[in-house]
Amino acid sequence: MSKAQTKSHPETKSAAICRLLSRKSGADLATLQEATGWQPHSVRAALSTLRKTGYQIDRLPAKSNGASPPYRITASPEKA
Repeated sequence: MSKAQTKSHPETKSAAICRLLSRKSGADLATLQEATGWQPHSVRAALSTLRKTGYQIDRLPAKSNGASPPYRITASPEKA
């Protein structure tokens, strides 16, 4: 008999955004676009949706002039 194979479910795009934003360095818009394949306005809409669900997302200062500022989750929603 063969061992039961467990199928790992692929990460959703929203989960990928949360994972990237949870990093200490956060993630800039270009990184989030690359991870999801979305256009900039769609990534910003996803950030807005996360804020509405209770996440606190801060925009950090850009590391250098002309660089895109990174975003980072600084607080998660309270669980009831």
